[in-house]
Amino acid sequence: MFYVYLLQSESDNGLYIGFSKDLRRRFKEHQAGKAFATSYRGPWQLIYYEAYLEEGDALGREQFLKSGGGRRFLKAQLRHYLSKHPLRSAA
Repeated sequence: MFYVYLLQSESDNGLYIGFSKDLRRRFKEHQAGKAFATSYRGPWQLIYYEAYLEEGDALGREQFLKSGGGRRFLKAQLRHYLSKHPLRSAA
């Protein structure tokens, strides 16, 4: 399986979109500060993920979710969660 996932920082309420072949291991790395891109913004909450059988499909989905349209999709998909846990305001 291949996973695309969304994390929310508990320290600044920002989001991180990632890809992994082993979601549990990768989330533990994020929590332990071992992932360069997220080490300074933890701790993290895993708030969303999708699973794919093909790596190319997961990588394409990750690329889409990182785009403006993908972020709009995530905000609509997670509207109930985000109403209780708002994102940080953009600078």
